[in-house]
Amino acid sequence: MLSYKDALSMDKKSIEAKVVELRRELFNWKMQKAASGFDKPHKIKEAKKSIARLLTALNGKGEKK
Repeated sequence: MLSYKDALSMDKKSIEAKVVELRRELFNWKMQKAASGFDKPHKIKEAKKSIARLLTALNGKGEKK
């Protein structure tokens, strides 16, 4: 799980890349869950929270300019 402090230390490009990566993983996990069951359902919740932290850090960086 990604912490908010880690997200703040990242630059804009890496935050955006990580958000895209996590959204892809989240989509795949949701499809697995719907199709046949998913062994680690807590990963879905962690991914959602990590995406939210990254987007919050990204919005905070935009306001400082």
